[in-house]
Amino acid sequence: MTEILFYHMQRQPLEKVLPNLVERSLERRWRAAIQAASEERLQALDDHLWTYSDDSFLPHGTDRDPDAASQPVVLTLREGNPNAASIRFLVEGAELPPDAGDYERICILFDGSDQDALLRAREQWREAKDSGHAVAYWQQDESGRWQKKA
Repeated sequence: MTEILFYHMQRQPLEKVLPNLVERSLERRWRAAIQAASEERLQALDDHLWTYSDDSFLPHGTDRDPDAASQPVVLTLREGNPNAASIRFLVEGAELPPDAGDYERICILFDGSDQDALLRAREQWREAKDSGHAVAYWQQDESGRWQKKA
């Protein structure tokens, strides 16, 4: 059964949260797929993952790259699992993939200050529960640390 984690971002933006979560996934030796809903966001993430830290970067590619299957992290706008990822990150309201059950974990990251994003996350929560997935809800506390709320 796939574990689906919802990350309610309130204190830090996606650009701060996502690299840390991806780094943790790679430490587990999991390949990762990151799915965005727009070309603009995909390009911004592609650029950001190379430069988010002065002393580190996340090796990655997009699903359009000829070597996507060998990349530890692949960014995509589409369904499918181009690099045999164990974990998939969904950002900016990207849909739960039809093959959700093939992943160890799916992380849905949403902006707590965006009412549309909150409504979309609630829909995805219901969809995930109705599909029989294990779901958990994480919210940032005052210091920006993640607290499991449900």
